[in-house]
Amino acid sequence: MGLLDRLRAPQPPEFHDDPEAGRLEIRVDGRRAGYTAYTRKPGEITFTHTEIEPEFEGRGLGGQLIREGLARARKEGVAVIPVCPFVREYIQRHESERDLVPAGRRAEFGLSD
Repeated sequence: MGLLDRLRAPQPPEFHDDPEAGRLEIRVDGRRAGYTAYTRKPGEITFTHTEIEPEFEGRGLGGQLIREGLARARKEGVAVIPVCPFVREYIQRHESERDLVPAGRRAEFGLSD
């Protein structure tokens, strides 16, 4: 790969948490490609909506965004309430993330063991 190719190579996405707006954003080449909205209570984060801009769809950015959001929740030690269907489906497909959802609420989101 030459220098020009490296300069043109897409940069990995960046994540920006905006607590005042209640959303975690994913940015590609400095542009907001999407976000997942959330609300917080002590010890808990509820993901309410996820959106990827149309021009960025089909690149797996939604999954990367949710993976980052869940990793941050795990690091903070907070429970996840997956009201957003996209977040809920991500957790259904990735069983290793189910423990983030309180056991007493998993059935509510179709995450029973």
